[in-house]
Amino acid sequence: MELSLTTRAVGEHTVLEVGGEVDVYTAPRLRERLVELVDGGARRVVVDLGRVDFLDSTGLGVLVGALKRLRAASGTFGLVCDKEPLLKIFRITALDQVFPIYPTVDAAVAANPSGSGA
Repeated sequence: MELSLTTRAVGEHTVLEVGGEVDVYTAPRLRERLVELVDGGARRVVVDLGRVDFLDSTGLGVLVGALKRLRAASGTFGLVCDKEPLLKIFRITALDQVFPIYPTVDAAVAANPSGSGA
Protein backbone atom coordinates (compact mmCIF):
# COMPACT_ATOMS: atom_id res chain seq x y z
CA MET A 1 0.00 0.00 0.00
CA GLU A 2 1.13 3.51 -0.74
CA LEU A 3 1.84 6.19 1.82
CA SER A 4 0.20 9.59 1.52
CA LEU A 5 1.55 12.68 3.28
CA THR A 6 -0.36 15.96 3.30
CA THR A 7 0.64 19.04 5.25
CA ARG A 8 -1.64 21.85 6.34
CA ALA A 9 -1.49 24.71 8.81
CA VAL A 10 -3.89 25.03 11.73
CA GLY A 11 -3.01 28.30 13.41
CA GLU A 12 0.68 28.07 14.33
CA HIS A 13 0.59 24.28 14.15
CA THR A 14 1.78 22.21 11.22
CA VAL A 15 -0.47 19.19 10.75
CA LEU A 16 0.96 16.25 8.80
CA GLU A 17 -1.84 13.96 7.69
CA VAL A 18 -0.57 10.44 7.10
CA GLY A 19 -2.49 7.80 5.18
CA GLY A 20 -1.86 4.20 4.17
CA GLU A 21 0.76 1.94 5.68
CA VAL A 22 3.79 3.09 7.64
CA ASP A 23 6.27 0.23 7.46
CA VAL A 24 9.90 -0.55 6.69
CA TYR A 25 9.32 0.43 3.04
CA THR A 26 7.42 3.70 3.54
CA ALA A 27 8.83 4.95 6.86
CA PRO A 28 11.85 6.63 5.21
CA ARG A 29 9.47 8.94 3.31
CA LEU A 30 7.72 9.85 6.56
CA ARG A 31 11.07 10.47 8.27
CA GLU A 32 12.22 12.67 5.39
CA ARG A 33 9.03 14.74 5.50
CA LEU A 34 9.21 15.23 9.29
CA VAL A 35 12.86 16.28 9.07
CA GLU A 36 11.95 18.74 6.29
CA LEU A 37 9.22 20.26 8.45
CA VAL A 38 11.43 20.71 11.52
CA ASP A 39 14.42 21.92 9.51
CA GLY A 40 12.06 24.30 7.74
CA GLY A 41 11.09 25.92 11.04
CA ALA A 42 7.98 24.01 12.15
CA ARG A 43 7.92 23.96 15.95
CA ARG A 44 4.36 22.84 16.68
CA VAL A 45 3.85 19.59 14.80
CA VAL A 46 0.80 17.35 14.92
CA VAL A 47 0.89 14.03 13.08
CA ASP A 48 -2.61 12.85 12.18
CA LEU A 49 -2.67 9.05 11.92
CA GLY A 50 -6.41 8.96 11.21
CA ARG A 51 -5.98 7.39 7.77
CA VAL A 52 -3.15 5.01 8.69
CA ASP A 53 -4.08 1.35 8.23
CA PHE A 54 -0.84 -0.20 9.48
CA LEU A 55 2.08 0.95 11.62
CA ASP A 56 5.13 -1.18 12.35
CA SER A 57 8.18 -0.73 14.59
CA THR A 58 10.05 1.18 11.89
CA GLY A 59 7.21 3.71 11.78
CA LEU A 60 7.24 3.97 15.56
CA GLY A 61 10.96 4.67 15.43
CA VAL A 62 10.40 7.49 12.95
CA LEU A 63 7.81 9.06 15.26
CA VAL A 64 10.17 8.78 18.27
CA GLY A 65 12.92 10.41 16.22
CA ALA A 66 10.62 13.29 15.26
CA LEU A 67 9.63 13.79 18.89
CA LYS A 68 13.30 13.97 19.94
CA ARG A 69 14.13 16.36 17.10
CA LEU A 70 11.28 18.70 18.07
CA ARG A 71 12.11 18.58 21.78
CA ALA A 72 15.70 19.52 20.94
CA ALA A 73 14.33 22.50 19.00
CA SER A 74 12.03 23.49 21.91
CA GLY A 75 9.00 22.44 19.89
CA THR A 76 5.88 20.42 20.56
CA PHE A 77 4.84 17.14 18.97
CA GLY A 78 1.49 15.40 19.21
CA LEU A 79 -0.20 12.45 17.58
CA VAL A 80 -3.82 12.21 16.53
CA CYS A 81 -5.13 8.67 16.66
CA ASP A 82 -8.52 7.23 17.47
CA LYS A 83 -8.13 3.78 15.87
CA GLU A 84 -8.04 1.06 18.50
CA PRO A 85 -5.58 -1.22 16.63
CA LEU A 86 -3.04 1.62 16.45
CA LEU A 87 -3.70 2.75 20.01
CA LYS A 88 -3.07 -0.83 21.12
CA ILE A 89 0.40 -0.70 19.52
CA PHE A 90 1.20 2.47 21.46
CA ARG A 91 -0.03 0.88 24.70
CA ILE A 92 1.86 -2.40 24.20
CA THR A 93 5.11 -0.53 23.53
CA ALA A 94 4.41 1.96 26.37
CA LEU A 95 4.78 4.75 23.84
CA ASP A 96 1.39 6.04 24.97
CA GLN A 97 3.41 7.27 27.98
CA VAL A 98 5.89 9.05 25.69
CA PHE A 99 3.65 10.64 23.08
CA PRO A 100 0.78 12.97 23.74
CA ILE A 101 -2.04 11.24 21.83
CA TYR A 102 -5.27 13.07 21.00
CA PRO A 103 -8.56 11.93 19.44
CA THR A 104 -8.74 14.89 17.02
CA VAL A 105 -6.55 17.56 15.46
CA ASP A 106 -8.59 20.21 17.29
CA ALA A 107 -7.83 18.55 20.64
CA ALA A 108 -4.11 18.41 19.82
CA VAL A 109 -4.01 22.06 18.81
CA ALA A 110 -6.00 23.11 21.89
CA ALA A 111 -3.58 21.23 24.17
CA ASN A 112 -0.64 23.32 22.92
CA PRO A 113 -2.04 26.77 22.16
CA SER A 114 0.17 29.41 20.61
CA GLY A 115 2.47 31.10 23.03
CA SER A 116 2.72 28.18 25.47
CA GLY A 117 5.57 25.77 25.95
CA ALA A 118 5.23 22.03 26.12
